[in-house]
Amino acid sequence: MTTTDETQALEQRLAALEERLAAAELTATRAQDRGAVENVFNRYMHYHNAYQDERIIDELWVKPGTPDIWSRYNNVGVYTTYESVTAYHRGRPKPIGKLLFHYTSTPVVEVGADGQTAKGIWIMAGLESGLMDPEVAKGVPPWVLSGGDVDGKPVWAHWVWCKYGVDFVKQDGEWRIWHFRCYEVARAPFNRDWISFAKDNQESHDSQLAWFGDDGVPVFLPPVDEPVTTTDHHPYANDRVQTLDPEPPVPYTQFEDTFR
Repeated sequence: MTTTDETQALEQRLAALEERLAAAELTATRAQDRGAVENVFNRYMHYHNAYQDERIIDELWVKPGTPDIWSRYNNVGVYTTYESVTAYHRGRPKPIGKLLFHYTSTPVVEVGADGQTAKGIWIMAGLESGLMDPEVAKGVPPWVLSGGDVDGKPVWAHWVWCKYGVDFVKQDGEWRIWHFRCYEVARAPFNRDWISFAKDNQESHDSQLAWFGDDGVPVFLPPVDEPVTTTDHHPYANDRVQTLDPEPPVPYTQFEDTFR
């Protein structure tokens, strides 16, 4: 083998090693990005469970002025401004005696080929409970309450199951929530099953109720910015088969808004 041949062989080996190194670095970056995206959403749940929603705004949502921000909670409409999206998290009370405990599982997360956007879905199971002032309780449907009282206050205690579809974008090297979609699947007071309860609860899936605040006072979502273009939120109902909403994300090169 001549010196020229040896040089060419060495150059080919170096090129192959550089290619393998680049592929390994890309794989490591993708894995790191996927873990970072999961951490963002997991932090969301930890903060939300502890009524630390202001931290969700400051640490997890995209920055003010980010184009195409939105959130959606039902088939009523979509929030499309930074102010209306983050309004859900502002001024959230910390009612005495209220317990919110949501936990997520079954993630499917895909990071875009350019490493600048990501998509993820999760399943959530949990409970929501608290006490309601007797005067407030007079104005809520009786099936909201769970029976019994504590210190003269009626108890409401619900099991709840949801799905989430969330898009993320990387800003200044940090992953942030860009689009947020919550799909409530089923709910039931702890003393009832979700099948018999579904008939009572159908209308509430498209209500603008955000939560029960101090003394169980209902707090409602702000008016939506835009109507929905698709009614693909299908909570459990006795007369309907289950559908795959949302579709689990798949590897992608070009970002498309699919959860909206």
